[in-house]
Amino acid sequence: MKITFIRPNMADMRSADAMEPLVFAILAGLTPPDVETVLYDERLEAIPYDEPTDLVALTVETYNARRAYQIATQFRRRGAPVVLGGYHPTFLPDEALQFADAVVVGDAEGLWPQVVEDARAKRLRRIYRQPDYPPLGGTRPDRRIFRGKRYAPAALVQYGRGCRFACEFCSIHAFYGFNLRQRPVSEVVADIEASQRRHIFLVDDNIFVDVPKAKELFRALIPLKIRWSCQVSIDVAQDEELLSLMEQSGCTTAVIGFESLDEHNLAQMKKKWNLKYGDYATSVQKFHDHGIMIYGSFVFGYDHDTVDSFNRCVEFAIRHNFYLANFNPLTPMPGAKLYERLRSEGRLIFDRWWLSPDYTYGQAAFHPRGMTAEQLTEGCFRARQQFNAYSSIFKRALDFKTNCRGPYRLGLHLASNFVSRNEILRKQGRQLGEGRPMIQVSSV
Repeated sequence: MKITFIRPNMADMRSADAMEPLVFAILAGLTPPDVETVLYDERLEAIPYDEPTDLVALTVETYNARRAYQIATQFRRRGAPVVLGGYHPTFLPDEALQFADAVVVGDAEGLWPQVVEDARAKRLRRIYRQPDYPPLGGTRPDRRIFRGKRYAPAALVQYGRGCRFACEFCSIHAFYGFNLRQRPVSEVVADIEASQRRHIFLVDDNIFVDVPKAKELFRALIPLKIRWSCQVSIDVAQDEELLSLMEQSGCTTAVIGFESLDEHNLAQMKKKWNLKYGDYATSVQKFHDHGIMIYGSFVFGYDHDTVDSFNRCVEFAIRHNFYLANFNPLTPMPGAKLYERLRSEGRLIFDRWWLSPDYTYGQAAFHPRGMTAEQLTEGCFRARQQFNAYSSIFKRALDFKTNCRGPYRLGLHLASNFVSRNEILRKQGRQLGEGRPMIQVSSV
């Protein structure tokens, strides 16, 4: 038996910033050893639709849902059964089932071996629903699935799943609720050592959901002498011991969701706790004092944003020498409370923007109150251009505490910023999927 894993891009295009899709290493590790597995990542390579296979498995995110459905249709036309999983099919299984033979709802652990056996016996069920939150221990990702592919030189490793916060725009809480799980530290260490990489990205949505366990992990990372990156909530800046352990264990970059400089916006998005322990400038300084480069994330379109909000955020990010930054239009995602609120208020431009042939990447998907949808689209793109201007890149590079703390840091800063600049220009205004209409194929 042969299984073909597919990682769709948001369109039929290649990307220069692709990182290893960890989910497929996890699935490969859960697959019986007598089953052949192969991965095609559309961000790196074209998909060979005519290559013989017994099952096609795609992970679907909202931004690549239209493209994923088109890929699934191509395989099903050739008689290959298709199973879809991930956040998007979990929230919208009925939609996904219009384009697939089976859908996995929830985490794959405990379900995937059954999917494989049912596919082997040619008796796939329509829905495989995860009844619980399975423990994360005992699963070893099989990274051989990535061999020969030109990914960014950092291995993705997961410690835990879930987040203790419930921000209005985020679908993580809708997926996991308040369930928080971690892998045994010894297994994470073994996973890192097996990756044979010197830079690790810990992909947890918020690695600090359990601070004592996070400290246990960081102490275990110190002897490995690696460099690592993570996603954090800014409230960790108040814990000096935690920041010191991050520095000692090799943390180089942290992705932080600042979201907005306006406290009224933060309150509306249920993220006012961002300012619980002090202002942004003070928190940023604490990260920088420990040599941690900041990748800041901002969203625009909440009710207190105006056309002046973009320049304020760009100026803040440049003044504080952020390593990287995202300036995104607030996007209503399925599963998130934001989507239901905007729909009930009649403010959505598209009922399902991810399937609309009229929606393009970077476009506002709803009508904000403090500006027009067109101003939201243009303001975010302008903010990205300003932050990624050459003058900004080189100005931020000269921060000797962080971005210029040594040759490795400087090289990382410059390479990441040049790639980010190019990808922003390539993606803005790009239609999701292909131009062809969405076509459903009856079950094979």
